[in-house]
Amino acid sequence: MNDIFRNKVNLLKALAIMAVVAGHLEFSLIPMFPPYSFQVMVFFFIAGMLFKPEYSFVEYFKRRFKSLIVPYFLYAGFYLALTIIITPVIGKFWGMEINFYNEIVMPFLTGHQLDLISPLWFVPCLFITLLIYKLLAYIKCSETIKLAGYFLLALGAIHFQKYASDINLLWLFRSCFALLFVHLGYLYKNMIEGKINILSTKIFTAILILQSLLWLTNQDFTAVDGIGLHFLLVWGQYNNWIVPVLTSLTGIWMCLFIVEIIYEKAKNWTFLNKIGENSYHIMANHLLIFNIITYSILAIKGIPFDIKNSADIYWFYSPLKTTYFYFLAGIILTTYFGELLKKTYGFFKNKHSETTLR
Repeated sequence: MNDIFRNKVNLLKALAIMAVVAGHLEFSLIPMFPPYSFQVMVFFFIAGMLFKPEYSFVEYFKRRFKSLIVPYFLYAGFYLALTIIITPVIGKFWGMEINFYNEIVMPFLTGHQLDLISPLWFVPCLFITLLIYKLLAYIKCSETIKLAGYFLLALGAIHFQKYASDINLLWLFRSCFALLFVHLGYLYKNMIEGKINILSTKIFTAILILQSLLWLTNQDFTAVDGIGLHFLLVWGQYNNWIVPVLTSLTGIWMCLFIVEIIYEKAKNWTFLNKIGENSYHIMANHLLIFNIITYSILAIKGIPFDIKNSADIYWFYSPLKTTYFYFLAGIILTTYFGELLKKTYGFFKNKHSETTLR
């Protein structure tokens, strides 16, 4: 992996995770591209860009299990303990009943067994999707046929979304939709990047025109809400048979375009690169930061915690005044928390190596 590609992927991850955090605060990081209309699909696209077909299935499984699932369950254990500890303080248990099924199986079905790490539902979903993609990669056929097949799977996931209400099938419908964008990422890296200029001003104009037309699908809400463009992959819920595919494509394209535009200026911006490098930790921890801020404000103002407990986990204090404070605090604190975890891990790893050598 060359340095330019690595840096661009890192900036793309930074942009995607900031879009996710902004979406959880109900504002759009990129005008015309509303929350929940594309940002999760950017991560699947990135996974496709990084896909290595040369690994055997067993080796690929081991690598993805180590990079995705091991840290997931470390976080799950931490947040389960934290949730138990804070329950008497806030007067509410943020999660499902504690048992083997909910803590071990449910992460692969819904990923919502614990409220505080509910954004991490994406990780087991990505893991399952990549394993399916690896298996399907063994099928020998033209790229055109493969792309058509993945496109039909995505449309099928939308068409049969009513079956996704069964949590035992939800994982499959998520992956059927996401596979298309993993494959598009793979095609972009191996057949388009550096060979075909898809980031031209003409295509930029076409994307903006298409996105403005897609806004016409808004339903009963103002343009600011963009409700007609958002979809919920997490629950396999879509609002239109083709719009979720199109908005994912336009959103991914716009992210690629932004990275291309800012690359020369941003490639040496240390903090922005740290955001990309710690996207997993930001995904895992930003809800904790949001809730620490919220309960701190409630405590300072003498407002009973019940006002928060009667709402969902994403409720935050006075959105008109505090949204961007939440956003910056969430990004900055979780980024440096990720840096701290990596340094701590490196320290103990080095100590272990020194002990082994002795």
